[in-house]
Amino acid sequence: MSSEADAIVSAIIARWCAGFATLDAAALSSLYSKNAFFFGSNPKLYRGRDGVADYFNGLPRWRRPSATFSEVRAAQAGPDMINMGASITFDLAGEREDLIVKMSWVIIREDGDWKIVNHHASAKAPLI
Repeated sequence: MSSEADAIVSAIIARWCAGFATLDAAALSSLYSKNAFFFGSNPKLYRGRDGVADYFNGLPRWRRPSATFSEVRAAQAGPDMINMGASITFDLAGEREDLIVKMSWVIIREDGDWKIVNHHASAKAPLI
């Protein structure tokens, strides 16, 4: 991963984790493209920033949620695109067991800033 791509991905992850810690749908949705496709923890495809906000507003109101990214891999896929894959552990402070997922993002440069245009979460446990 290039140092530029690493810095971009690290900054987005930091902002994403901060927004998730307070379940701040406005802060989280601001990280996404106006044309975002978002598959989270349910089967519905959410679209655009409003869809992303709807997803996060629909989550249970856990008292102290946190997300920890690991195994982060990123590749500059073009001058205005970064591909990222990682594992995320969601710690919900005992309100439910920890949730571990695989996450992939496609990040693009949009209006001079880097935004997530594709977000896909899937089970970490093997399906087959």
